[in-house]
Amino acid sequence: MKIIPAIDIIAGQCVRLTQGDYTSKTIYYDKPLEVAKRFEDAGISQLHLVDLDGAKAKHIVNYKILELLCSKTNLKIDFGGGLKSNDDVRIAFDCGASQITGGSIAVKNPIVFEYWIKNYGSEKIILGADCLNENIAIQGWQQNSSLKVHPFIDDYYTKGVQTVICTDISRDGMLKGPSISLYTSILNQNPALDLIASGGVSSLGDLKELNKIGCNGVIIGKAIYEGRISLKALEQFQLNNQ
Repeated sequence: MKIIPAIDIIAGQCVRLTQGDYTSKTIYYDKPLEVAKRFEDAGISQLHLVDLDGAKAKHIVNYKILELLCSKTNLKIDFGGGLKSNDDVRIAFDCGASQITGGSIAVKNPIVFEYWIKNYGSEKIILGADCLNENIAIQGWQQNSSLKVHPFIDDYYTKGVQTVICTDISRDGMLKGPSISLYTSILNQNPALDLIASGGVSSLGDLKELNKIGCNGVIIGKAIYEGRISLKALEQFQLNNQ
């Protein structure tokens, strides 16, 4: 199981929100590159970079930070937040992103999202399936859609999506454990899916549970920044599970 730290960006700073609420912003660092290098030094190979300004603006905003992190580290970076057009995706890949994550666009403009899958390949395009009470949420989690998470994932799996990041919004930033039952049900329906869990991770025990049910990866944010899980412990966890 891949350990994937998250860096969320607002105004050039590393922040964390609670359940997607922009008014609950906590600033942790003002130099994202230093944070990324610390992850790399701990043996981390992947990074989840979210442009929260972009999610709100509905177009890519913090591409310069993406470019900086890609040029100054060897991290494999997946980038999301505000990717709504072909130009947005082109900029993200030109700046060095290894993968991009599309969530709202997959709901509101499936034709464009399906074009990205066909044009760039399923290994480059991640489906963001962020949900609250199993309803897919969009626009930086500011809106709920009528789509349910299971058929949403099933539909895109048949259209070529291989990797899905699923965030249970009710758990995000709460440090109360991930939604094991949700991820188990998704994997039961699509055992070959590369499912990346996100939201609620607070301990090494959570990582062990997610690994046990077959998640391909896990995104960790607040638990690292709040000192619940040390980078040294993550490094050891990876070594023990190679």
